[in-house]
Amino acid sequence: MSDFNKDIVIGLLFIIGVWSFLSGQFIVSTVLFGSAAIYSNIVIRAKLKS
Repeated sequence: MSDFNKDIVIGLLFIIGVWSFLSGQFIVSTVLFGSAAIYSNIVIRAKLKS
């Protein structure tokens, strides 16, 4: 997956998380924020290794 696609995935997870939070779906937004944070850390660590 290219860097652009990874950035899109992280951005979408964050935006959907904000939308879920504003809608009152706190559990869903927490899961989305957590997955965005974990995924972005994995991407950053992969860049540092290569």
